[in-house]
Amino acid sequence: MTTKKLTSREFNQDTGGAKKATQDGPVYITDRGEPSHVLLTFADYLRLAANRPSIIDLLAQPQGIEDVELNAPVSTESAKPAEFN
Repeated sequence: MTTKKLTSREFNQDTGGAKKATQDGPVYITDRGEPSHVLLTFADYLRLAANRPSIIDLLAQPQGIEDVELNAPVSTESAKPAEFN
């Protein structure tokens, strides 16, 4: 798998060529010399997305929960009794 780098201008001038280049691997698009976007085939995107756990899966995992510390501030300065007028 090879990668190709295009400037935003090059991408705008030849989007068809950029799309064809994704058959060999991801195409990095730069903006002012810095990478800003990645163009992938839809099949590559699906392959990457399939390996990501959903937020539901992450929240359902109980392992390691005992190591989480919660340091909630204990202050009654801002607490006031409710007024029912």
